[in-house]
Amino acid sequence: MSLYPSLEDLKVDKVIKAQAQFAQTATPMPAITEGTYQPQPATAGMPGSSLYPNLEELGDYMGLALNSDEVQRNLALMPVADNQVAVPFSAGVGGMVRPVTGADVGIRRAEIRPGLREVILCKDQDGKVGLRLRAIDNGVFVQLVQANSPAALAGLRFGDQVLQINGQNCAGWSVDKAHKALKAAAETRIELVVRDRPFQRTVTMHKDSSGHVGFIYKSGKITSLVKDGSAARNGLLTDHYICEINGQNVIGLKDSQIKDILSTSPTAMTITMMPKFIYEHMIKR
Repeated sequence: MSLYPSLEDLKVDKVIKAQAQFAQTATPMPAITEGTYQPQPATAGMPGSSLYPNLEELGDYMGLALNSDEVQRNLALMPVADNQVAVPFSAGVGGMVRPVTGADVGIRRAEIRPGLREVILCKDQDGKVGLRLRAIDNGVFVQLVQANSPAALAGLRFGDQVLQINGQNCAGWSVDKAHKALKAAAETRIELVVRDRPFQRTVTMHKDSSGHVGFIYKSGKITSLVKDGSAARNGLLTDHYICEINGQNVIGLKDSQIKDILSTSPTAMTITMMPKFIYEHMIKR
């Protein structure tokens, strides 16, 4: 079963598959050789007999201004058996099919990966790593990462869970003990074991023809959704704080600054959010 980054990707992929199936049953098509595809002219009176039909008739489908050429570029063709036509295929982040989202950089930057990773840090000339931690529910979490610090350069982000510091398990530690462990560590090598942002999740949406995804926010918190907008369709939730936009941290920014980032982001937009009660507990000093 295929996975999709957004509902728009799912719906457009279903349209493509349905029209490709129609083309296969209505007009026999030659097998694809050597992984190449030669478009066939559309037959009059048919919805389109080429494998990737022209999607312009969908126009503002789901509020999107779809471009047939762009959708075709976002999909690849897989040669299959001699008696079959090719099927649309596009493996992106997590093997997801992305006919609308395509090779969007934001979704890759915002990805919350499962499992654990090891992070190696060193201290700067002031003997600091640029990291502030927070103890929550017997776990240690990243509360703040200073810009251009060793922690930022190593890829640590707000909400990451620190499981070990130099081989010592952090479960049950106080924040003072965690900070003391960092302070006592050698300047040239600090080993952390980290789990990516367990309290956060990402939602990928698409701007409509007017450049909106359909949500309202105040002080960084999502307050309401526009009915039938991309945000509502894809499960964005109110009473959640925006932590990142396309992988860019926006915590602490003014609403006007967040608006600038939203307005200049590409058509595909990935929001990283955190529930209000966890966020407010996380940032509390």
